[in-house]
Amino acid sequence: MRDKGWIFAGLLLFFGLLSFPLWFNVASGKLGYRPDVVIKTRNVPGKDKCVMPAEYMRTSHMKLLKEWREAAVRDGDRVFTAADGRQFQRSLTGTCLDCHSNKSKFCDRCHDYAGVSPNCWDCHVTPKEDAP
Repeated sequence: MRDKGWIFAGLLLFFGLLSFPLWFNVASGKLGYRPDVVIKTRNVPGKDKCVMPAEYMRTSHMKLLKEWREAAVRDGDRVFTAADGRQFQRSLTGTCLDCHSNKSKFCDRCHDYAGVSPNCWDCHVTPKEDAP
């Protein structure tokens, strides 16, 4: 029972290291950080609103794109009807890339921040980016 101090110190060190990313982000002010992305078209008639709300797209666009792929490729259903009744073609290149065409300033910024490597460009043509 003389090791209580060492056990307590070891547990404190363990939980301190385990929670390091959280308290480091709080201390550095990066807890609510989001990468700054560039959207090509704003205030263009018919292109001023995304297919889903922005917060949903930030967290779940990969689910939506997977659902679109399944519906379009496997079921032949190529029209998506949004909750507000607007209809869109189920197409990454035909719908999404109209507004989000700058891969390095839109897609890559978030994907690099999240540390993910999507396989979109295995099948789809990488969009030509506008000159700065």
